[in-house]
Amino acid sequence: MITIKLFEKTGLFAENKDVARDIRIKEIIPELEKNEGVVLDFENIEGATQSFIHALISDLFRKYGNDVLEKITFKSCNETVQKIIEIVTDYMQESE
Repeated sequence: MITIKLFEKTGLFAENKDVARDIRIKEIIPELEKNEGVVLDFENIEGATQSFIHALISDLFRKYGNDVLEKITFKSCNETVQKIIEIVTDYMQESE
């Protein structure tokens, strides 16, 4: 299991969809392909856009199904970030 510290890549506000896509392709998917878990650490991140979270994880639902949530842990999320993650994960689970 790896931990991805997002603050180092995003700063205080996670909004760049290209950064999210790169994290998904270069870091998350390779671990999932090895059947490993991933911790997404949101420590020190004050906010995130819905489009950032969507770019980070939505393709994972399409590729691995709803069970992908069993392999991903969201760590150190403040209430704002947690709500955005819930919106995206709920939407993706409903669309499966």
